[in-house]
Amino acid sequence: MFEATSRYYKVDDANLTVTLPDGSTRSVSYKRRRFIADPSSLPALEHIAVHGERPDLLASRYFGEPTQFWRLCDANRVIRPAELTETAGRPLAVPVIGP
Repeated sequence: MFEATSRYYKVDDANLTVTLPDGSTRSVSYKRRRFIADPSSLPALEHIAVHGERPDLLASRYFGEPTQFWRLCDANRVIRPAELTETAGRPLAVPVIGP
């Protein structure tokens, strides 16, 4: 369902069967909750945010793929990607991704 580069690729699938008010049942498939490692336990580079930068452009620079911005969010415990670069001078952890 998810590409290998997706943050949800390695998350286990789950199924739930629910009974509807009319007595019929329906099976619902979903991804389990995604947990991330403690960022301080992972190797990282440091990047200082500059006015006008965008998370997708940073992801493209460091990972070669703009859709990998989520790696920056995880490493910096940020949910809203724009939060990464909205404050110039903010130090950002850039995780070192193995081959």
